[in-house]
Parts: sequence; C-alpha cells; structure tokens
Amino acid sequence: MMGTTAPLAVRMRPTSLDEVVGQRHLLGPGSPLRRLAAPSAEGAKLASGGQSVILWGPPGTGKTTLAQSIAHSSDRRFVELSAVTAGVKDVRQVMEESLAERDLFGRSTVLFLDEIHRFTKAQQDALLPGVEQGWVTLIAATTENPSFSVISPLLSRSLLLTLQLLDDDDIRELLERAIADPRGFDGRIALDDDARAQLVRLSSGDARRALTALEAAGAHALEAAGEPEDDDAPAAVTAEAVAAAVDRALLRYDRQGDEHYDVISAFIKSVRGSDPDGALHWLARMIEAGEDPRFIARRIIVSAAEDIGMADPQALVVATAAAQAVQLIGMPEGRIPLAEAVVYLATAPKSNRSYRGIDAALADVRAGDIGRVPNHLRDAHYPGAKRLGHGKGYRYAHDEPSGVATQQHLPDPLVGRRYYEPGQHGYERDVAARLERIRRILAGE
Repeated sequence: MMGTTAPLAVRMRPTSLDEVVGQRHLLGPGSPLRRLAAPSAEGAKLASGGQSVILWGPPGTGKTTLAQSIAHSSDRRFVELSAVTAGVKDVRQVMEESLAERDLFGRSTVLFLDEIHRFTKAQQDALLPGVEQGWVTLIAATTENPSFSVISPLLSRSLLLTLQLLDDDDIRELLERAIADPRGFDGRIALDDDARAQLVRLSSGDARRALTALEAAGAHALEAAGEPEDDDAPAAVTAEAVAAAVDRALLRYDRQGDEHYDVISAFIKSVRGSDPDGALHWLARMIEAGEDPRFIARRIIVSAAEDIGMADPQALVVATAAAQAVQLIGMPEGRIPLAEAVVYLATAPKSNRSYRGIDAALADVRAGDIGRVPNHLRDAHYPGAKRLGHGKGYRYAHDEPSGVATQQHLPDPLVGRRYYEPGQHGYERDVAARLERIRRILAGE
C-alpha cells in the first residue's frame, strides 16, 4: 500500500481495469485495452507486434490510471517514461532492452509514454523502429489532439482511443470509494448531500480534481472535529467545509491545448448565435482560467467584423474601444468593458456579407481572374501618363448630381461580378436598397 503522504488521487489509483471508473466505451469485453491487460496468449499476441495505443483525453479522465492498471494486470514487462524528462537516448535504450528481452527470454514489453505531445519530432522518430518491428507495444497518453501533436507515421501505426469526461455518477462513485477505502479516509468522514453535490460540480468531470477537493475538505472536517475516539461518528463534511477548503472551482482549461480552442470556439459561436448569456459564460470561463485578455479582445474585434459587419458597423467601434480600454485599465476591471462589448455584439443584428465578399474576391484573385486596371482608373498624375491614355474618360463622382457616376470599376474580365450582397438585418437593410440604386447608376440603367 502507498504511504499516506501520497496525495489521495494517487493512493486511490486502481490496480486493475475492473476498478477503473468511467470510460465504459473502452473497457468492454474483448476491447483492445482488455486484451492488452490479459495475461493470456491473446494478450501476448497483441503485445508482441500488435497495434499500439494512443490515449487522448482531458486531464483527470484516467489515461495514466488505465496504463498502470494494465501494468498490474499483465504479466508482460512494463516500462514507463515521461516525455517531460525522457530524451532520445532514453527511448533508444528502452528499445534495445525490449529487443533483448524478446530475443533472450521471449518476454514482450509494453511502453507507457506520458505526455507524448511534449516529444519533439526527433524523439517520436526514435519510437518508430520498436513500434514497427513489434519490439514494444506503445501506450501513449496526451491531452492534446494527436492529429497535431503526434507524427503521422506513429499515428498511423497506433489505435487512437478517446477518453471522455467522467459523468456525475462516476464522480460520486469515486468519492464514496475514497471515503470508505483504507487507502483513502477509511470511513473517518461522511459527506452530506450538499457537500457531495458541490464536489461533483467543482470536479467538472475530472477525477483528480474531485479527489483533490475531497482530500482538502476531508482534512478540514477532521481538523475541526479534533482527535477522534474509537467509537466516534465520522467527521461530517458539509458544503461549508468544502467551500472553506476549496477556494474556487478548478476550471479545466489548457491555454495551449484543445480546451483553449474549444472554449474560444464556444464563445464565438454564442456571440454569433445572439445568446448573450452563453457568451458571458464562456467569457467568464476564459477570464477565470487566466486567459490573456488581449487575446479575448482580439477575438471580439474579429467577431464584430466577421459576424455583425454592416448589419451594425458600430459593433467594430465598440469592440475596438473595449480592446483599448483593457490595455489602459488592465484586469480585473477590464472584464467590464469586455462584457459590455460581448453583450453588444451578441444582441446586435448579424451579417457576414462583408466577410464573404472579401473571401470571394480573394478567391478570384488567387485563381488568376484579375485583368488589367482599366485605363480611366489608372494614375494620371505623373508626367507622360496622359499620353499613355491613363485617366482618359474618368468621371469624377463628386461632379455628378447623385454623387455616383456611370462608370466601370472592375477589370474587363470581371464586369458584372458581385462580391458584396447585403442582407436584410439591421443597418444593412438600408444599405441594400441604396446599393441597388447605386448599381443601376453605375451600369447606366
């Protein structure tokens, strides 16, 4: 048994796959992980030349737990490396030892590599010979999308298994197990319903966070109860005890990982979807997690131009002002102008017509649909320009009664092409009617 000085989350780590809570979709009969853990001919076949496994999921979902449970259950040699401390030399040494174990003793090796996304390309390349030749079966863990963090040859030779956040029932089971198990509190504490609900909420589906919060709350309750007698009732852990021990919800948010992109995506889509409540929630998540407020402000500016656009041109002004305000006053006060801008954008009419217009124009330019600048639009200010015909026939719009002159502005191959088509929301509805009149004048109708 692990010493009581180890964190509760470490002491409560399962010793077999049967003790693992959650991830039912990965642990059914005959699943790759079950076969890998089996000390049988089938398991040996998988581990000696079978497909390696990449475990991808948020922190606290059981990646290391699954690997170590396999190690306890299997009769194969198990080696663990951390990408934080291991280098190419360490990887090559494991490969050489694994080859020797196979050839001399007929014993296969399972290599668990934690945080593989921290490995450089050269370090991941060092894994390839052993994986390709079946010297080792790799179990790699990552919190980042393997499509971006794992090299293609290694990814194509591995089975990608995605771990899900634990649901509330899973977290409750973990809490009750930690309270009763001798490795945990051994029945010395008891949760009331409010405390249990609060711990489940604070965990956000992360087993490690749940157990860490329980450990802090349990220690607080035991300290308040004093030295227990043999016949004492368990120390009561109340919602107040949880609040006293746990300062705030430990938000799952990796500023360099998938959660960063998922949260900002949810934020932008809430603004686009005209839901100020959803947008403010995701804004709060980013602020509380310590996201750079300048990054948030930049995304708000982009949203103002991309999603509101000409439906309310004032949105870009508000967004830019919020970004400037954050730079001037800093945080935490900067949350106020950010929130004001977010509410303004979320409740504003929406149009992406300007955004679609520039993308359509860029597509033509990149495809070579450009043509030459018409002579009447060319610069006629330098000596000799008029002799070349530059500016000839140009009509000065301010001299026209309507302020618009009948005139071609697109290159010849693109005459008649329309990139901007205004919508019918907000200010853009007025623009649509005016633009239709302008286009008739331009065309001489």
